[in-house]
Amino acid sequence: MNIPHTEDALDEGAAPDASQDTKKKKKKKPKKSGHDTTDDVDVRDDAAAGEEARAEVDVDTCSAPTKAVHEQSARGGDDKDDGDADDDDGVCESASKKKRDKKKAAAARKKAAAAAAAATGDAVADGPQSAGQDANWSSEIRGIGIWSCFPKPEAAGQHQTWPPTVPVVAQFPSGNAPIGQEVEYRDDNRYRNTSAELREHERLHAISYQEVRTAAECHRQVRKYMESIIKPGILMTDMCEQLENLNRQLVQENGLKAGIAFPTGCSLNHVAAHWTPNSGDKTVLQYGDVCKIDFGTHVNGRIIDSAWTVHFDPQFDRLAEAVKDSTDTGVREAGIDVRLCDIGAAVQEVMESYEVEIEGKTYQVKSVRNLNGHSIGPYQIHAGKSVPIVKGGEGSKMEEGELYAIETFGSTGKGYVREDLECSHYMKNFDVGHIPLRLPKAKHLLNFINKNFDTLAFCRRWIDRAGEEKYLLALRNLCDVGIVQPYPPLCDIKGCYVAQYEHTILLRPTCKEVLSRGDDY
Repeated sequence: MNIPHTEDALDEGAAPDASQDTKKKKKKKPKKSGHDTTDDVDVRDDAAAGEEARAEVDVDTCSAPTKAVHEQSARGGDDKDDGDADDDDGVCESASKKKRDKKKAAAARKKAAAAAAAATGDAVADGPQSAGQDANWSSEIRGIGIWSCFPKPEAAGQHQTWPPTVPVVAQFPSGNAPIGQEVEYRDDNRYRNTSAELREHERLHAISYQEVRTAAECHRQVRKYMESIIKPGILMTDMCEQLENLNRQLVQENGLKAGIAFPTGCSLNHVAAHWTPNSGDKTVLQYGDVCKIDFGTHVNGRIIDSAWTVHFDPQFDRLAEAVKDSTDTGVREAGIDVRLCDIGAAVQEVMESYEVEIEGKTYQVKSVRNLNGHSIGPYQIHAGKSVPIVKGGEGSKMEEGELYAIETFGSTGKGYVREDLECSHYMKNFDVGHIPLRLPKAKHLLNFINKNFDTLAFCRRWIDRAGEEKYLLALRNLCDVGIVQPYPPLCDIKGCYVAQYEHTILLRPTCKEVLSRGDDY
C-alpha cells in the first residue's frame, strides 16, 4: 500500500473547496433568472456528501499523520461552505443539514483517532520483537546486570528466539562469534597492543579463537535465559536439567566435538563447590540461600568456565559484591609475565576489605585459601597452573596464549574447605595409562566414559540419563584403581555462607580477552 505524501494530502484536502466554489457559482445563476433554488440546494447537498465520502475513503487508506491532514482539510472545507452559505442571501441551510454535517465530521474525527491509536499499538507490539524479544527478560536474582539484546546474527545467520532455541553456530555460520571484552596490556607489555608481528601471530590462531568464542557466546545465552527463570521454590534437579538441556541445544552437542564441559555446580550456602544433585534429590532453592551456579561449555575441547552467585535476600548483597569485586581484580591483574602469587595477593586485599552484616552479626569476608583459579587446556579443565586467591602460592608466570579461569570464593566462615557430603562429580585422570580391570562391569563403564566424556568431568545424573544401571560398584572400582578421580563437595563450616564469581580469560599476543564477560557480570 502506498502512503500519500503530506503535500499530496494537502492538495487533495484543498480540492473539495474548489469544487464547492464551482457549485456555488452555478447556483447563483438560477437565482438571478428567478428559478427555484430548492433543486440547487439538493444538488449542493449531494456534492458535499460525495466529497465527505471521498475524504473518509482517503482517511482510511492513509497513515495516522496524513489522516489528521485530511480531517483538518475537511473541517476547513466545511467552514468555508458555512461562510459562503451565509453570504448567499437566497440560500439558508436547514438545521437538519447542519446536524448531519456535525455528525459526519465527528465520525471522521473518531475514525481517524481510532486508526492513530491502532497504529501506535502496532508499533509498541512490534518493538520487543525487533529488539530481540528480551524486553520480557527480568530476574529475581540480586546483584546482576540487565541483559541487552541478543547479538545481531550474520547475514546468513538466524535470529535468536525467546526462549533461546537457535544454536550459536546457526547464528554465526562462518564461526565468527562475538569477541569478548578486550583489555589492553599495561606497563612492560604495552608494546603488544600495537605490534603488527603479534597481530599476524594472532591471525594464525584464529580457528581456536573462534571455537572458544563460540563456546563463550553459548554460555552467555544459556545463563541469560536461566537467570530469568531461577526463582525461590525451584527444584535444584529441574534447574540443572533445564540449564544442561539448553546448553546442549545452543552449543549443538556433537559427541566430544561440542557439548557440556562439566556438570552444573549449584552449591548452596556453606558448600563452596562441586555439588550437583544426584538422581532423586529433592533439594529446593530457598529465598535465604546463597547458590553458586558454575557450568561450562566447550567446542572441540576449548572450555569456557564461568560462575556467578544467585541470591534473593538483600543481606547477602555485600558478600556477593565483595567476591565480584575480587574476581574483577584478579582479571585486571592477570596478564602475560604476571606472577600468579601477585594476583593472589591483590585478590585477598580486596576481598578482606569487605564486611557483611547477616542477621544482625558482622563478618569479615575471607578468601577461601585452599580454592584457586586454574589454567585450562584442550579437554582439560585443570591444566596444571593454579591462580591463588590469597598471598603466597606459586611464583610461576602466566604465558602468552594461555587460557585461565579466574575465580574467587569469599566466605563468612573459616575460609577453608574440606570434602563432605555425597559425591556427584567425577573425572577421568588426564595422564592415566592402561590399567587392567577385572570386573566386566568396570570395563563396560570405562568404555562408556571414554566414548561420552573422555577426560571431561561428568556426574552420576548423566550416567543415569544414558540408561546405565547398577554402575556404582564399577564406578568405585575405577576410582580405586586410579582411572577416575572423585570430586566430593567442598564445604566450609555449617551455618556460614560462601559466594563465587568466575571468568575465563585468554592471553592473546596483543591483548587480554575476557571471553565470558556479559551484561550480567
